[in-house]
Amino acid sequence: MTLESTIAGSWYPGSASGIRALAEKWERMMRDADAAPRQGPNVLFLPHAGWAYSGETAWSAVRMAGNSAFRRVVVLAPSHRAWIENRLVAPESDSVSTPLGDIEIDGDWLARLSILAPVTRSDGVHRGEHAAQIEYPLLQLALAHPFKIVPLVMGGFGADQMGMCARALSRLVDAETLLVVSSDFTHYGDDFSYSPFGTDGGDEVREKVAARDAEALSLISRCDADGFSAFIKRTGATICGRVPIEMALRAFPSGTTVSTVRYATSGDEDRDFRRFVCYAAAAAHAEWHRETDEFLDAETRTFLLRVARKSMEAAVNGGNWRSQCRELVSNAPEATRARMGAFVTLNDTATGALRGCIGEIMPMRPLVEAVAARAVDAALRDPRFTPVSGSELSSLRVEISALSPPKPVASWREIVLGRDGMTLERDGRFAVFLPQVAPEQGWDLPTTLSHLSRKAGLASDAWRDGATFETFQAEVFHE
Repeated sequence: MTLESTIAGSWYPGSASGIRALAEKWERMMRDADAAPRQGPNVLFLPHAGWAYSGETAWSAVRMAGNSAFRRVVVLAPSHRAWIENRLVAPESDSVSTPLGDIEIDGDWLARLSILAPVTRSDGVHRGEHAAQIEYPLLQLALAHPFKIVPLVMGGFGADQMGMCARALSRLVDAETLLVVSSDFTHYGDDFSYSPFGTDGGDEVREKVAARDAEALSLISRCDADGFSAFIKRTGATICGRVPIEMALRAFPSGTTVSTVRYATSGDEDRDFRRFVCYAAAAAHAEWHRETDEFLDAETRTFLLRVARKSMEAAVNGGNWRSQCRELVSNAPEATRARMGAFVTLNDTATGALRGCIGEIMPMRPLVEAVAARAVDAALRDPRFTPVSGSELSSLRVEISALSPPKPVASWREIVLGRDGMTLERDGRFAVFLPQVAPEQGWDLPTTLSHLSRKAGLASDAWRDGATFETFQAEVFHE
């Protein structure tokens, strides 16, 4: 299923020839501009107004990434029409469309993100949101190689959920990914409820607004997420993409710097500054770091998923699963012979509903053996569900969480959502959540701990006093 553009022909030209002609015009105007840096950007901050207003500004930065072979583009965009809280919203469709053709959505990357951060899918949100759509044809024009896309629309976030999403991006964005942050800057005038410098419409107003935007861009250039957040609260600046900007700043690896490429306003041509919108394009090269604590490569993960699947199927169908899987386990890759805890989770592929989840936290036996046994337990011995039947096997998705050893923490305040799994123990009662539980539910830390307390059979506020905690991390992968 393809999500068609709802702004082609209005926000930008409705034909491929019209799009290319406008881009060629911009390119002619910029031909004498400074060449792109030798190390091209892998992060772009782009405006998202109609091309008549901000297209030239956006193109000044997009063109700089044209020679890079990105496999995917991740677009972070604000929501202008839908109320969204503590969630990233991706399209339901398999691709998005412009007059230049379809762009496939990177479903595999999106599935990995969904494990680490709260993600929902809605074509309705994306149909009504220009901030993501406006960037697609620019990317198609500029990038020389085919790419997939992951458009993510967002609204407000609590601090915990913001940090969770930023950590997920930091973990998953790599050298083959172009990150695009979609935002206009100050919206000035009475109908934007923002006119701190008066409404006489003179050049002095533009200068003061530009100075305020320059303050924001300076904080962005230093990747000062806390400073940028404080600036928004202090000034009330009407930067519509402030949430995706802050999320990107929190995701960037240390040492990243952002350079402003171009700044303009919608009033620059007629010099009427009673009501106008400001546009900035910026670029950065972030040295994304791969996770150093992961040791299960793609082939090893595929092997473990096969072990889990075959063990589960053998047990559900009444066979001796240990005997049937003995040869498979005996030829296990070396990495799977390390002693590790593991959980196996079963989900219904049609509804996404949980169908079983059982595991062991402590590293008591080789990972491959833990996976085989817990796959059988998840299918047949989860007390919350009836045993899985043979007719259900084809509709279940197997997910494995390979766990690091749990370590005590001095306080619940040390738990980091989206990174840590957690255990709670108090008054002889115990409960555990895997790292992906909070992202899947979109909970902040207090909400997560309240649910964990209830899971342990305690009062919802029992975590606040007298409880002890351990944390662990997990490599999570699924079929």
